[in-house]
Amino acid sequence: MTTWRHCPQCRAELVLRVAEEDGGPKERLRCPDCDFVHWNNPTPVLAAVIECVDRGGAVLLARNAAWPGRFFGLITGFMEAGESPEDGIRREVFEETSLTVGQVNLLGAWDFQRMNQLIVGYHVQARGEIHLSAELAEYQLFAPEDVKVWPQGTGQALATWLRSKGLAPKMIGEKE
Repeated sequence: MTTWRHCPQCRAELVLRVAEEDGGPKERLRCPDCDFVHWNNPTPVLAAVIECVDRGGAVLLARNAAWPGRFFGLITGFMEAGESPEDGIRREVFEETSLTVGQVNLLGAWDFQRMNQLIVGYHVQARGEIHLSAELAEYQLFAPEDVKVWPQGTGQALATWLRSKGLAPKMIGEKE
């Protein structure tokens, strides 16, 4: 997360200041010289529950090369200007795994405040040979009934998809 210190328009130091906005007073970083406001709105992040239709419906989870430990999660990424969320998730899945996405279904959207993000989750059906981008260190395939979810961020999208298949989500660390 980036911490803003200076105005991107005039370079003055930003200050926390309360001002009246729609809905009442809000404290935000504001420029005392040019009235720039740093809104600090959440960034939308696209996330894919990838069902590999040519691998018996296995779910692909991947480990980001920058993550410590061996946590495997959903494929995620940011939209490009001018693309729809559905096109964005197709592109992200292809860029990171080389899989071709067929069907795309919206699972929902979840607040991920720790990262100031809005997770937009999709279930995608994909096929093809898996080749990971340099962003990803490794992947694993799981039968839907064997996958374990995590409580925050993209884990909510995975839990929603499992429920849609009639499966009760099992949490990481939960005894079987």
